[in-house]
Amino acid sequence: MLATFAVGLRAGRHSVVDAAWGAGFAVVAAVSALTATGDPARAWLLFGLTAVWGVRLAVHIGLRGRGGGEDPRYERLLAGAPGNPNLYALRIVYLLQGALVLLISLPVQTAAHTTAPLGWAAVLGVLLWLTGFAFEAVGDAQLARFKRDPANRGLIMDRGLWAWTRHPNYFGDACVWWGLFLVALGGSWWVLLTLPAPLVMTYLLTRGSGQRLLDEHMAGRPGWSEYAERTSAFVPLPPKRHGSGGGS
Repeated sequence: MLATFAVGLRAGRHSVVDAAWGAGFAVVAAVSALTATGDPARAWLLFGLTAVWGVRLAVHIGLRGRGGGEDPRYERLLAGAPGNPNLYALRIVYLLQGALVLLISLPVQTAAHTTAPLGWAAVLGVLLWLTGFAFEAVGDAQLARFKRDPANRGLIMDRGLWAWTRHPNYFGDACVWWGLFLVALGGSWWVLLTLPAPLVMTYLLTRGSGQRLLDEHMAGRPGWSEYAERTSAFVPLPPKRHGSGGGS
């Protein structure tokens, strides 16, 4: 995060930290696997799953923000910063996210030092991870394709996975981290002590900086209230048939 802070200063925008979020987890998983004292199969499996998720997310966010200016979220945050805005961003944005990376990755770190072989919990965890990764990757791809079409300018994306949940990417994120927790848990019941990790990630995705803030941001858009009425907020569910049709 300190390296990303230096990049943000040079680029003149602190939104670069968003791309570092996924990459940070990949780095922690790599260090955990390289220093593992437990079952190497579990340590490297967790590294692979975490790195694939983290690198994809970092590349996706990096490409999405390429060539753009500062994110309005950070502009609003830093507009009221006491003292030096850059130092305020270092404390409130970069170091806070670094601390969250360490907290949320605790199951991955702990499992690197458990000796039990892989079992059914790992299988279930990988299946849950695959489900989450598919929701996140496919949802992001569908939204990107929707935004590239000029005919969709000003419209609400309500197709594909977005017809079943308003946040397929956030739902996918939650599944990924609960899946990683299950893979880690199969190594030792001591991993239960890291249960706050997936709970914190789920909270961030639903009530923190994820679903709640995005819903508030979108609330004034034409067609949003109808879309929100017929579409599940988080967990995918069949869309309600009453109300206005799609594409608004």
